[in-house]
Amino acid sequence: MLQPDAHGPLGALEDWLTAAGAEVHVVRVFEEPVPETLDGYQGVVCLGGRMGALDDLDFPWLADVRKLLSQSVARKVPALAICLGSQLLAAATGGQVRRGPKGPEVGISLVAKRDVSSRDPLFADLPWTPDVIQFHGDEVHVLPPTAEHLAASPKYDHQAFRVGESAYGLQFHIETTPEVVLGWVEHAPEMAALARPGSFTPERLAEAHADLAEVWQPFAERFVRLTSGELKPGGHGGIELPLV
Repeated sequence: MLQPDAHGPLGALEDWLTAAGAEVHVVRVFEEPVPETLDGYQGVVCLGGRMGALDDLDFPWLADVRKLLSQSVARKVPALAICLGSQLLAAATGGQVRRGPKGPEVGISLVAKRDVSSRDPLFADLPWTPDVIQFHGDEVHVLPPTAEHLAASPKYDHQAFRVGESAYGLQFHIETTPEVVLGWVEHAPEMAALARPGSFTPERLAEAHADLAEVWQPFAERFVRLTSGELKPGGHGGIELPLV
């Protein structure tokens, strides 16, 4: 699992993955080298961060993360890329990322699945409008040429996509805990102020995260089954092989 930012930890996702049988190896890419290859790994997860997907001048290791995500597509190693991770996946595979022209998308919200998601092994069993956490200012402006568009929101269209057979980008967060979100609110108060009033009370966050777990823990379990080969991938194109 690739963690680009100290303020973007694994949260609930680590518990969900390990409960499903995964062995998780965390690489904090802001303080240790990014693996050169995915040899020995059955899947890769890339979390979010405060930097932009192309901020290589300040964060030179971003190029190594993009290279590893591109490798996951080429080698058909399942990937789950969240927020910044989804932008890195898009940039690594021919998409375009930019500052969101409609401003930051922040708070507890819903995204809407697209019809094509009904054929996807991870998305098919999700509700049509699953709960998510949003906390981003950049967007995937143009999807990669081979991507399938899986979910959208009224503000930013490209909320979820799959590149090739099994590399998934989620613009939103599913992995957070109330404590993690409150940390973001503290470090980015101007951005947090754009959310609906009352979004970040402890009570509202506890309720939202209970809803997130109900929807997204089974999704994480399906991802583990995808990495083990138990679940058949749903994509097109690619080349064949076996969590950072």
